[in-house]
Amino acid sequence: RSNVRVLCGSNWSLVLQGQWMLEFYAPWCPACQQMEATWESFARESERLGLTVGKVDVTQEPGLSGRFFVTTLPTIYHANDGVFRRYRGSRTLEDLQGYILERKWEAVEPVAGWKSPSSIMMHGMAGLFHFSGWIR
Repeated sequence: RSNVRVLCGSNWSLVLQGQWMLEFYAPWCPACQQMEATWESFARESERLGLTVGKVDVTQEPGLSGRFFVTTLPTIYHANDGVFRRYRGSRTLEDLQGYILERKWEAVEPVAGWKSPSSIMMHGMAGLFHFSGWIR
């Protein structure tokens, strides 16, 4: 059983409380496939690290990927009580764990308020991505 929490349009607001690491991926993406085992291992350590590890399939959740303005895959975000930061570090298990244990996320500039996934602006962006997926 996986410790990775699957997020979708109806439950994404869970990331507004507590500490999370969230991966946006696509099943067809080679870089995402390469990272899958590492992400699962990271999730197995989540309790010890004091966070929840989640993932979003952008092929199934275009609105959610729009809300976070995901344009490259995989994209990883750190969230701490609704404050979002884009993770741009190495994708090794050691570096992911170090990002949390050493609180490296504190040195990363948070996503600006108007671009925050919970803002009105990004709510509109979610609708636009969802609509464009529907048109396709």
